[in-house]
Amino acid sequence: MVIRVFAIFTLTFLFLFSTPVYSLDTSSKTLEKYTKKISNKFTRTYCNTTKFGISYEGALAFAIGETNKEFKNNKLNKLIDYSSLKNSIVNDLENNCQVYDFEISNLENLNFN
Repeated sequence: MVIRVFAIFTLTFLFLFSTPVYSLDTSSKTLEKYTKKISNKFTRTYCNTTKFGISYEGALAFAIGETNKEFKNNKLNKLIDYSSLKNSIVNDLENNCQVYDFEISNLENLNFN
């Protein structure tokens, strides 16, 4: 009898006070760093492939594929602001590669979901 009461009390205690634990605490600074990391990766890949003589369309497809492959399993992907990421990529391409006619619409396939 005492064991049953103790078991019921313990189970009730466990069910009432069990809350999910979230180990991922993300700050805006962490997201900004992650977005910058993705932007830098895409920009480096795109610049290097165009310097090797690959066409702009081929370089775009390769850079998107490589970036998607590298970052697709990160837990921060759900929290990314894709418009901010795409603007960052375009700005980096202008500043680092001197590509001034790159349109944001070219980055439609860049998503990690």
